[in-house]
Amino acid sequence: MRSNPFRRKIEYLLHYAGVQLDGPHPWDICVKNDRFFRRVLADGSLGFGESFMDGWWECAQLDELFYRLLCTRLDAHFSSWADWILMLRAKIWNLQSKARAFQIGVRHYDLGNDLFRAMLDDELIYSCGYWENASTLHEAQAAKLELIAAKLQLSPGMTILDIGCGWGGAAKYFAKRYKVKVVGITVSEKQAAYAAHHCRGLPIEIRLQDYRAVGGEYDRIFSIGMFEHVGRKNYRVYLDTVRKRLVREGMFLLHTIAGNVSYDSGDAWTEKHIFPNSMLPSAKQIAEASEGIFVLEDVHNFGFDYERTLLAWFRNFESEWAVLQNRYEERFYRMWKYFLLSYAGAFRARRNQVFQIVFSPDGVRGGYRAQRWTPAAAEKSFGVAANQ
Repeated sequence: MRSNPFRRKIEYLLHYAGVQLDGPHPWDICVKNDRFFRRVLADGSLGFGESFMDGWWECAQLDELFYRLLCTRLDAHFSSWADWILMLRAKIWNLQSKARAFQIGVRHYDLGNDLFRAMLDDELIYSCGYWENASTLHEAQAAKLELIAAKLQLSPGMTILDIGCGWGGAAKYFAKRYKVKVVGITVSEKQAAYAAHHCRGLPIEIRLQDYRAVGGEYDRIFSIGMFEHVGRKNYRVYLDTVRKRLVREGMFLLHTIAGNVSYDSGDAWTEKHIFPNSMLPSAKQIAEASEGIFVLEDVHNFGFDYERTLLAWFRNFESEWAVLQNRYEERFYRMWKYFLLSYAGAFRARRNQVFQIVFSPDGVRGGYRAQRWTPAAAEKSFGVAANQ
């Protein structure tokens, strides 16, 4: 019997990554449905991810599989019609326009607070932790927030804008620890409702609002894990909006995942199933968009910490699945597992980065001194007062 030519093609490509079909290693692919080969070659990353969701293949260590595939750039061999359509749409239309701004909230962040409570730390911080001197997810997230506070030089009485405030964890941390007033905005109804309740009794206002609709003036502005939803066509609009909301002596911190190469659109599977209308910026795109608007004071890359954060999230998700499965189907479990572990592999392969960039309108008077260290107290608890 003649062997499957589509299987031979896949085997040939996987060889370069040290991955086998039905092999003995935990990163090898165990094929359950022979239609897998044709589907991957025809549909690229979309077919690879959806065939896993459908149970057509298994892998004991998905993060290591993706690390190997991405280190050897095998993803470049699997572009498909879905990628080309997404790229064309991004070139023709503004997929992150005002009219579409709330779609990401509905389709991702409104999936269910129970899901995110199960997966994240106690304060529901949904971004990369800072694992320098941290041993738990809780400590890593507290250290990240303390690092942001140090970079922004927060002090009591300041007014702060949090663009993409999530479930209010960062706003609550800074209001309690640094005695600042915070306005937090989000495009997710469930986030807004949870954050308002979570931050009650503190000088915090939570709004269901797009960044382009924000008014007022602030001493400091920060955005953690939201810029990935802005889109290339809106980078300059976004930064110009931030500048107009910032006092002249203020500072802005942008925390974002970034890619190594400039693209016009994102990955087809991620776009369809996880983050609609989203894409990763590059350092070049961010820098070009900021020209004539801001002075770039500092760039800090700690993308290697996201692998550890994602693995911690997956362990939490996995341990709580017995409860979550009462509301979410098995296909959702496979999709979410694929999402978290494929991203972990991408960060391990250094294909994705995490940038914290500090901007000022006209340059910090006397110069800006970069911050990389956080006090030990901040890594242990969200409840420690800063000025005691």
